[in-house]
Amino acid sequence: MRTLIISDLHLGGRLRHDVLARPRPLARLLDALDGIDRLVLLGDTIELMEGRSRHAMNVAEPVLRAIGRCLGAGRELILVPGNHDAPLVRSWVRRHRESLHVQTSIEPTATPALARVGAWLKPAQIQVRYPGVWLAPGVWATHGHYLNRHLTPESTYGILRGILGELPRSGASPGDYELGGRSSLIQATGLLPRPLATPLHDLSDLARASTMPSVRRHLLHRRIAPLTSALLGQQMQRASIPALVHVVRQLGVDAQWVVFGHVHRLGPIPGDDPQQWRGADGGASIVNTGSWLYEPLLVHRAT
Repeated sequence: MRTLIISDLHLGGRLRHDVLARPRPLARLLDALDGIDRLVLLGDTIELMEGRSRHAMNVAEPVLRAIGRCLGAGRELILVPGNHDAPLVRSWVRRHRESLHVQTSIEPTATPALARVGAWLKPAQIQVRYPGVWLAPGVWATHGHYLNRHLTPESTYGILRGILGELPRSGASPGDYELGGRSSLIQATGLLPRPLATPLHDLSDLARASTMPSVRRHLLHRRIAPLTSALLGQQMQRASIPALVHVVRQLGVDAQWVVFGHVHRLGPIPGDDPQQWRGADGGASIVNTGSWLYEPLLVHRAT
């Protein structure tokens, strides 16, 4: 089955950096759907974490309707929520936390918000999976936000906990990861001295600035992109990927390939250390989808 996987659309974001809200990129995506059997929206499809959910849903509706129409009744669409569109399934997940497994099936009408999204995506054949989905034998896809639990501070661009310990412990279930939720600063100050915790928290906020509701626009200038893009490349290979490998191991996912999004950095790309994209001891090969978000902080030698 020919499958296209895209992640991190962040439709309806405050800074209007959501690429697919613009006609030409959307038209290119719709053209790319020609000939595929299945589309996977691998998390953060709608930006529901900025306190502007009504606006975000309004922005997302025409985009998702266009995707659903293009796929038509004969093709599949799998929606895998991430952390920024978690409100689509949050109430259902809380009620069923103890029974979550690595590919939990959720009815597309499980919550009112999810039902709205499902209606927009018709007539495609909608499936909802959480926190991940098996796409083929040995191929598991997940948004990737569980990796945050293995970073300090607990945010996308923290550093690997290392000797500070791993949370959750070995043999964890998706429900154990769902027990998180304290802010990264609270987590960090519980583990690190404040002089170290505070700059780490500030750095993670800066690196994630283009989706943060409170950031000032002057911080998003491309002049600092050479620094932030280089830092992100190092952070991906030294922290995010090892953290994702921890998640895969803790959940007992026996996969040859793991596809994720979340960190907004495609990979592997030329110049990456290929060994960094493989788990230790011959573990799963890791692939990242990148994002459909314009991030000035990460744009360097690119168009």
